[in-house]
Amino acid sequence: MPDTPFDLVVLGAGPGGYIAAIRAAQLGMRVACVEKEDALGGTCLRVGCIPSKALLDSSELYHQMLHKASLHGFTVENIGVDVSAMLRRKDEVVTGLTRGVEGLFKKNQIEWIRGFGRLASDDSISVEGSEGSRAIRADNILIASGSVPVELPFLPFDHERIIDSTVALSISEVPEHLVVVGGGVIGLELGSVWLRLGAKVTVLEAMPTILPGMDGEVVKQASRIFKKQGFHIQTGAKVTGATRDGDRVTVDVEGAESIHADYLLVAVGRRAYTEEMGFEDAGIRMERGVIQVDERYHTGVGNIYAIGDAIGGRMLAHKAEEEGIAAVEFMAGKQGHVNYDAVANVVYTWPEIASVGKSEEELKEAGIEYRVGKFPWAANGRAKAMAEADGMVKILADASTDRLLGVHILGPRASDLIAEAAVAVEFEGSAEDIARSVHAHPTLPEAMKEAALAVDGRAIHF
Repeated sequence: MPDTPFDLVVLGAGPGGYIAAIRAAQLGMRVACVEKEDALGGTCLRVGCIPSKALLDSSELYHQMLHKASLHGFTVENIGVDVSAMLRRKDEVVTGLTRGVEGLFKKNQIEWIRGFGRLASDDSISVEGSEGSRAIRADNILIASGSVPVELPFLPFDHERIIDSTVALSISEVPEHLVVVGGGVIGLELGSVWLRLGAKVTVLEAMPTILPGMDGEVVKQASRIFKKQGFHIQTGAKVTGATRDGDRVTVDVEGAESIHADYLLVAVGRRAYTEEMGFEDAGIRMERGVIQVDERYHTGVGNIYAIGDAIGGRMLAHKAEEEGIAAVEFMAGKQGHVNYDAVANVVYTWPEIASVGKSEEELKEAGIEYRVGKFPWAANGRAKAMAEADGMVKILADASTDRLLGVHILGPRASDLIAEAAVAVEFEGSAEDIARSVHAHPTLPEAMKEAALAVDGRAIHF
């Protein structure tokens, strides 16, 4: 017989799922979370956002010692790379955080049900785990099943030399030549790790530019910087297949010579993970593998809700987190809230790229009149002191109301700086609001103020 029903059962313990579970517990619900992996945290924490940032930070430190220490008056000799130590540190970071989530579950009395969950009806989930089967009833069900790497039919993974992003986080050696198919966020971030450590990295992007969908001017500047760093970037490059011979991979490109490498990373995006969980059998409407929901994240079936990568949109951990909180608050009769215009997007290369709101291309397509304010890092005192003068801050504001429409940053600590812009967008702020706000000196955020001043043609330092 099924157990006594929970108030909420969450299917998936990624950023959307585990945070939704915690919020539900705060609201007084009896909560369970079904997770098939051996650790909580989902792709982002276990094999995505967190481990990749650990490797990016380690490799950037190495790069700084090699190439920038002398600028600060330091002589550094005999620097070596211990990949195993770097990977060990990455794993320690991940383990500490997954255990932290487990501790939060205990603190909030959330039951972790280990196993693969499948919808049995609109109010029950069957779980297959190492200890057998279990039927769970729930007054509410929240699907937070996440996503998996896209595998192209003509580039199947062998998980050894033709790899996805998960395997790329655990390569035990610095590749001689890493070919990356896909010039998006994942490909450039993981390519950066191994490029800094000495690998030759070739990026093959089928679209006319890398980072499709981001502000064109920012991407153009970033592309120049990346090529200067040593990236071999080929846009408009259509890969047609790959063959492996021992430890070598030959990558075939339409209309061009084949490329030989020792690793091929296929990083063309991710897709919603919705198979074999009974969603369609339960009557949940799907389109192109993505769950369809209303503005309350309700699927239209029973009390089943869905969030995160499973419902499409931008596949960002922080988007899933906010959707999870909002969905649970709707369940509890409260007013959930997610402002998608204020969801920031970050590329953790160096320099970093961060944006919130619309790009110039999107505003032009929509026929919206706007003004632009820009400020280069070369004119910011703190950036110069850091020897980080590449890039700029760019602000787009409505031509008649001055309301912020988009903010785009290419430069040092852009991932941190974008938070100010996200708050301003959330509160429907204007460029003038940022321009009139006092920013401490000397700091990187001053560039945001200067770009806001530049919208009105009155930047002080440029």
